[in-house]
Amino acid sequence: MKAFIFMANGFEEVEALSPIDLLRRAGVTVELIGVNGKNAVGARGVEVVCDKEISEVLSEIPDMVILPGGNPGYINLGLSPEVEKITKATYGEGKLVAAICGAPTVLSSYNILSGKAACVYPGLEKELNCARVSTDNVCRDHNVITSRGMGTSIEFALELVRALCGPEKAALIAKQVVFSAN
Repeated sequence: MKAFIFMANGFEEVEALSPIDLLRRAGVTVELIGVNGKNAVGARGVEVVCDKEISEVLSEIPDMVILPGGNPGYINLGLSPEVEKITKATYGEGKLVAAICGAPTVLSSYNILSGKAACVYPGLEKELNCARVSTDNVCRDHNVITSRGMGTSIEFALELVRALCGPEKAALIAKQVVFSAN
C-alpha cells in the first residue's frame, strides 16, 4: 500500500504528521510529496524535507492521496494543477482520497464531493459542493474521507488506517498510541 501526502507551504503540521505517523505504524508506505519544491514549511514554521517533488510522481496513482489543511497550505494545494491531476486520477481509479481542515474545499473544487457527505473546518461549509455537510469529526463516504481540523487529526489518521488496512489494524494502532475517542 502506498499513500501520497501533498506538502505545500503553510500546511498544518499536526494534520500532516499524524497521518504520516499512524499510516507508517500500520505498515503503509507514505511518501511526502513536495508541491513547492523538496522542502515545505508549515504554518507554524516547521520545515519538512519531502521524499519527492510533485514533478517526480505525475504518472503515479497511489492507493490514497492525502491533502492536509493549514492556512495558506490548503490554498496552495488548490493552486497546483499537479495536485489536481494526481488527485482526480486517484479518485477516478476508485482509490482513496482524503482531506482535512480547509482541504475538503479543494476536493470540492475538483467536483469530487458532488453527491457525497463531507465535513470541513467550521465556517467553510458554504464552500463545499456536496450532498450533505456533516458535523462529525471524520466523515467517510465510499472512497472519500474528510475531517474538520487539527483537533480531529488522530481520528482522521485512524480512519485512513482503517480504510487501507482494516478495522483490526486501526484498533491496534489506536491502542498502541493510547488513543480513546471518549
